Amino acid sequence: MPKATLTISSKNYSSWSLRGWLLCRMAELEFEEKPVNVDDPESRLELLLLSPSVRVPRLSHQGVEVWDTLAIAEYLHEIAPGAGLLPKDVAMRSHCRAVSGEIHSGFYNLRSALPMNIKARHERFKIFSGARPDVQRIREIWHGCLDRYGGPFLFGEPTMADAMYAPVCTRFRTYSVEMDPTLEAYCQTIFDWAPMAEWTEGALAEPDEMVELDVEF
Repeated sequence: MPKATLTISSKNYSSWSLRGWLLCRMAELEFEEKPVNVDDPESRLELLLLSPSVRVPRLSHQGVEVWDTLAIAEYLHEIAPGAGLLPKDVAMRSHCRAVSGEIHSGFYNLRSALPMNIKARHERFKIFSGARPDVQRIREIWHGCLDRYGGPFLFGEPTMADAMYAPVCTRFRTYSVEMDPTLEAYCQTIFDWAPMAEWTEGALAEPDEMVELDVEF
C-alpha cells in the first residue's frame, strides 16, 4: 500500500495539482492519487480562478499533512534530499527557490488570461495587454536560467523550478504564445519529460466536464 496520498483536481485544468504531482514523482514518493470531484462547487471555483482554495494539491504522508505547492516541494526536499528537487550548489539553490517563488506568488494576469487547458489549441489567441508583461517576465526567467546553466532544464537537471513552470509550457502551447528556438526547446524538454508525459496522457483521457473553461476564444 502507498504510504502517501496526494489530493488533486482535474489533470486537464489544474496547474497546481500538476505541480504537486510532478514534485512527488521527482521525489520518487510512492503515493495514491485522490481526485477531487470537479462537480464539487469549491473545486470548480478554484479551477475558474474565483477562489484561492488550498484544497489541492494536498499531500498526506506518514501522519504529515502538507498543502501549498512550495510547502510540498520543501517537505519532499527534506525527506528525499538526494532527489534533486533543489540544486546542490548554494547559489543555484537560492536562484531555484527565487524563480519558483516568483511563479508561485505572481503572474495572476497570465493565469487569468491563459488558463491551463492541455487539450485545447488556439492558433490565433490575442493576449490582453495586462498579461503581456507576465509573458515577457517568464521569457526572461527561462532565458536567464538556460543561458546560465546550459539546459536542457532550467538548472541543468530537473528541479522544483521545472515542476513549477511546467503548466506555463502547456499554456504557451495551448495559446500559441510566440517563443524563440531556445524557449521552444525548453518547452519540448518539459513535454518529453517522462512524468509530464504521464500526466498529459491522463489529462487527455479525462472527460470534458468543465464547460466554462472550454469556451471558444
